[in-house]
Amino acid sequence: MPERPQSPWFLGLDLGTGSCKAVAVDAAAQVLGFAAADYPAQDQDQKWQEQDPDSLLTGLIQAVRGAVAQAAPASPCRGLSIGGALHSLIALDGAGRPLTGVSTWADGRALRQAAAIAGTDLGRELYQRTGCVPHGMYPLYKLIRLRQERPEVFGRARRLVSAKEYVLARLGGGLVVDYSVGSGSGLLNVHELAWDSLALETAGVEPAQLSALAGPRQELGRLEPGLARQMGLAPDTPLILGSSDAANSSLGAGCVAPGQLTCMVGTSGALRLISRRPLLDKNARCWCYGLDQEHWLVGGAINNGGLALSWFRDLLHQPFADLPPESRRSFEDLAALAGQAPLGAGGVVCLPFLAGERSPNWNLNARAAFFGLRLSHGAPHLARAILEGVAFRLRSVLELLRELGPPVREVRASGGFTRSPLWLQIVADVLDQELRVPAWGETSCLGAAFWPLLACGALASLEEAGAAVRVAQTQPPDPERARAYQPFYALFQDLYAALSPLFGRWPPPQESS
Repeated sequence: MPERPQSPWFLGLDLGTGSCKAVAVDAAAQVLGFAAADYPAQDQDQKWQEQDPDSLLTGLIQAVRGAVAQAAPASPCRGLSIGGALHSLIALDGAGRPLTGVSTWADGRALRQAAAIAGTDLGRELYQRTGCVPHGMYPLYKLIRLRQERPEVFGRARRLVSAKEYVLARLGGGLVVDYSVGSGSGLLNVHELAWDSLALETAGVEPAQLSALAGPRQELGRLEPGLARQMGLAPDTPLILGSSDAANSSLGAGCVAPGQLTCMVGTSGALRLISRRPLLDKNARCWCYGLDQEHWLVGGAINNGGLALSWFRDLLHQPFADLPPESRRSFEDLAALAGQAPLGAGGVVCLPFLAGERSPNWNLNARAAFFGLRLSHGAPHLARAILEGVAFRLRSVLELLRELGPPVREVRASGGFTRSPLWLQIVADVLDQELRVPAWGETSCLGAAFWPLLACGALASLEEAGAAVRVAQTQPPDPERARAYQPFYALFQDLYAALSPLFGRWPPPQESS
């Protein structure tokens, strides 16, 4: 790492669903220190997910303290910004106390409310205004559910905020929201970058219940002194609004220029681009969120990335639950296992929709399936079929973005899949696209750190920030393998089309999903 900073340094935080990560950088965006802290989520029957709002603040303090200790700076921090996970919701009373837990993007309790609007004239109009496809992850539909199912809580709610807004307010920044996190609520007009009247009417909320909107470079004030001391920072540290984790991931990967895309696979996955204007699909297959007055984030997300591999790992472990953790298969073991199977997994094709589906079809009832199994197949074939199935779905999203945006000239890869040479190669081959991996893998953290640099003038523009990102690895596609994957991808698409009408019929209504 670079020498300890005698000169200006900055902090970027990624307030994620399962952990908070913090990175300290110098004025050239070189990493000085990094730390992370986990916090729990409460999952009930795999249908809904909430978090304790105050656990987020505890995790944030721990992460910042760790990053600052590692950086060992000799001068005060010049600015801190937080990247917030999209689609979270907390209801607050008049004193700012939480009436609910943090409903995360994985909270599925509002799927019914979204399904009632999807496919209607109202749903189409909301998409054209907000850039958000009707889906239960969006706070718009969570608010409808809250109003219908918990009217006493809905009636007491004076403020309706995201996890990031709640934490920023606790840190001393007041109730302010950036355009990207605001867009991720489904309540923001993506053209006007203002709260949308139709969306608010649909949700049954008033503008006064929502936070003030501002750009990501906005300085919100100074850190609350007591919390600053707990983090190892000076109490006059500037607090910069920042953006969402999704926008920060693109920025931290250096994908700002036209024709650049990010391909991220972690628990879930996404392909994103930054546009100079709102891009909306006539068939509502992608989302479009505001970033600042000159940039919009456009993309498609998939629910099933590493999540599908986790499911398979746990399935293999269940008969051996009494084994010590060190004796169980790791993700690296599964990748090695998949490497024992040939391209195409011996004819096994996986539809990896274990947690339903988002882009590009947004089928709330989508189910997973393996096709082509024979007695000769084993665990290596299934493991590889999962890796390939995730790659096939990413290709579906890439084809959509190619329809909407400028010609794709570069794809940068981030997320856990970049640590698997096999999975990285599979995705490059299936997409038939070279993948470039940034030197610093925690792209959402690094992107968050760019906002204080931009706010103080150390960087002049998003484009200059993107140019500061160094690429450490390039994974080209293999032309022969790319051609060989074509019939498998075609079969994947045909299988989806054939099974899609059946998804809504199974399981039968009397059974739980």
